[in-house]
Amino acid sequence: MIVDTNAVSAFAEGHQSVREKIAAGPGPYLSVIVLGEYRFGLLGARDSARRLVWLKELARHWTVLEVTIDTAAAYAEIRQTLKERATPIPSNDVWIAALARQHNLSVLSADSHFDNVPGIRRICW
Repeated sequence: MIVDTNAVSAFAEGHQSVREKIAAGPGPYLSVIVLGEYRFGLLGARDSARRLVWLKELARHWTVLEVTIDTAAAYAEIRQTLKERATPIPSNDVWIAALARQHNLSVLSADSHFDNVPGIRRICW
């Protein structure tokens, strides 16, 4: 499963239910989008240097999915569908959904707007 930014945060905070979901699913997978979002959040944090080291280690141990031409095609299709249904979601989450669709993975996230994306299964904790 692809771990969304809020799930990475919960994992970092030691939420047992998130850790169990991650252990039970395939992966875990991180998208470069989530790495960017989480890193951005850490830059303003109080012990950012230590947390950035932790994030680098996480990316070393989990599989990181990068955006490709196929991801871009899935992104465009998802965004068009959401536009037609008048159910837009944040752009970064469309990229995460596109990676999930491309790799046939679920998304571990507390964000219910992933439920609006056809063909994507969201797992919450």
